[in-house]
Amino acid sequence: MIFSPKSIVIIAPHPDDETIALGGTIARFSNANIKISILIVSGHLPPLYPKESFLETKEEAKIAFQLLGVKNYQFAEIPATYIHTEPVSKVNGLISKFIKNNNPDLVFLPYPDRHIDHRVIFDASVVACRPIGNNHPKMVLAYETLSETHWNVPGVEPSFIPEFFIDITDNIEKKIEALSSYSSQLIGNDSRSVEACKSLARFRGSQNGCKYAEAFKVVRIVV
Repeated sequence: MIFSPKSIVIIAPHPDDETIALGGTIARFSNANIKISILIVSGHLPPLYPKESFLETKEEAKIAFQLLGVKNYQFAEIPATYIHTEPVSKVNGLISKFIKNNNPDLVFLPYPDRHIDHRVIFDASVVACRPIGNNHPKMVLAYETLSETHWNVPGVEPSFIPEFFIDITDNIEKKIEALSSYSSQLIGNDSRSVEACKSLARFRGSQNGCKYAEAFKVVRIVV
């Protein structure tokens, strides 16, 4: 299969999800001069967190984006774990507008896992990517997010069993460098540590005959 996207959109629930899930893929496409646009839907905001926490992760995200070569991004600033309290039309509209404005060939969205925000954003993103008209995304992939994705209950909930992989062997160090920018999220977090991310990429690579890879579920491919 030959598919060379000209524009890519990544829908991320919170700052750091995009780098944990597909930082190597972002670096790979960025090096190929492909336009990459990232929408960060939520973040650590009141009422559960002080706004300073969000401002800190926002600045960390900007550093990560610069390292990964991403120039186009938006922070929607909906409080974490409160996305489901927003009107469905508002969340769907927000994501649909971002996708429409950037006209991507390829969209990455979060797998519907343990985190309520991931589930709501997955649903809204699938709606936004419906194959209607002539400008809908030709490829839609769902990514795994360390900890949350792997905490679904086997046999009770859908499990993340990927069938699409991207070789990031040449981009793993850039991913780790960008991930390290999120120091506030990595301290004391073994589930999302640099070591855990690199180990997962090594495992995904071992499944596919390369050293490091990132894994995805296929939502739709039209080529």
